[in-house]
Amino acid sequence: MNGAQSLLKALVDAGVSTCFANPGTSEMQLVYEIGLSDRVRPVLCLQEDVVTGAADGYGRMLGAPAFTLLHVASGFANGMAMLHNAGRADTPLINVVGVNASYHQANFPEHELINGRAIDLARPVSHWTQEALSASHLGELGAKAAALAKTGKVCTIVAPTDRHWEDANPPPLAPLPAERPGAAPETIERAAAMLASGKRTGLVLGNVALQGEALETAARVAAKTGAALFCETFPSRFLQRGEGRPPVEPIPYLPELCLQALARFEQLIFVGAPFPFATFAYKGKPTLKTPPGCALIEMASTDEDLSAALRALADATAATEMAAPRQARTEFAAPAGALTAAAIGQSLAILMPENAVLVDEAATNGMPLFAATKGARAHDYLSPVTGGAIGGGLPMALGAAIACPDRKVVCLQADGSGLYTVQALWSMARERTDVVVIVLKNDAYAILGIELARVREGDANAKMTSMLSLGGPALDWTQIASGFGVPASRAETAEDFHRKLQAALAEKGPRLIECAVGIAKEARFLEEVIHRSR
Repeated sequence: MNGAQSLLKALVDAGVSTCFANPGTSEMQLVYEIGLSDRVRPVLCLQEDVVTGAADGYGRMLGAPAFTLLHVASGFANGMAMLHNAGRADTPLINVVGVNASYHQANFPEHELINGRAIDLARPVSHWTQEALSASHLGELGAKAAALAKTGKVCTIVAPTDRHWEDANPPPLAPLPAERPGAAPETIERAAAMLASGKRTGLVLGNVALQGEALETAARVAAKTGAALFCETFPSRFLQRGEGRPPVEPIPYLPELCLQALARFEQLIFVGAPFPFATFAYKGKPTLKTPPGCALIEMASTDEDLSAALRALADATAATEMAAPRQARTEFAAPAGALTAAAIGQSLAILMPENAVLVDEAATNGMPLFAATKGARAHDYLSPVTGGAIGGGLPMALGAAIACPDRKVVCLQADGSGLYTVQALWSMARERTDVVVIVLKNDAYAILGIELARVREGDANAKMTSMLSLGGPALDWTQIASGFGVPASRAETAEDFHRKLQAALAEKGPRLIECAVGIAKEARFLEEVIHRSR
């Protein structure tokens, strides 16, 4: 066999058989071999952040990796933003990056970087990166990457083209993924003592602690000890929520809201979640979003067995037999009148089917939508912005739909960030994915209005607002979606949206609904409050 065959055999033998691809000349041997294989499903994407964002969504939903096929250093660079999000979420993911033949790189052809190599770009957004030194080595790297990725790592293989076509040995079997170590017993004992102290305590969960047995166990501990149950601001992997599941409140994103939400807490215990530092530093403001004097402890990290750590904590707090609290179903009447984010959330709470996947990149309209869908039917909630890079909503919905073809995927997409990766609509149409995209059109990068309020004196002038506005010309998402092959409609009122959502959910295949919602009143209020308190 050749090196390309050895690599593909290593991956598919390890169960890695879905490929999100944007190939070029240096990947043609791999394209040829994938075409001859009945074990690999290729999904063509028209831009590299769609490739990597889709692989992120796929890996989060299945807990197992897809692999990407990317073209040279510049193509890899185009996909780095979504790889950064995936890395911060500990998503299992494998990249295969084709580059010039090893003997040709020194000739400095066009694709060679002026001051570095593809592997230099890969390292900052990969937990593990290797370049194939021979065709046989390419297969060996595939086996190693498959095992490591399954532990929640982004792995990147740089593959010079001569390693694709040269003769190779069959690859080794991928080793079994390493078991995660347990959390330190003394740390669990300390957390149990904090919960028994009578102080106001929050238990903050992240990563796989927001799913299944781990979430149930944490909820029992919280019910037994009186602790409040929180999750990280942008849930990594995904959050199981809705009717019948333990209710969890996210740590607010904005420092002002976070300090208010946590003001009464004296101690916080973190399980698979980072400490709540502000995403950005602000002049004269603290960077830690907790009240002064609040004690923080990391009981278990994402590199440790979170389920086992929570079981040990339940034993230490005598919570194993405690009943976990359950989210009740919210009963809304069908909304009427003006189309707002809250009205959209009410319709989703009424209509979204059980076991749906909800991808949320609603940005400034996100707060009322998250609140309204808390009591929807049980669903899995995905947040693409775990690394702060926007534009992941549409690709993540694509990847989730490929991973879970029997589940309805609903994507809440802000208009500004949606334009970063709008090409994902074409792949949704081509693959006939069952995705309903709801575009929240406010014709602005509205979050930046809040950030500008921190620094401006007086009102923003026309030149400032021109850099935040998406108007002139206005975007027409129905035409954009139709051009990519996705049937689209526009909702003008709450009643109109409710009808269109009901119809879209009843159909198989991708649909898009454009909703002109304006800037959320909550965002306008925050902008004014922050400006006054700057």
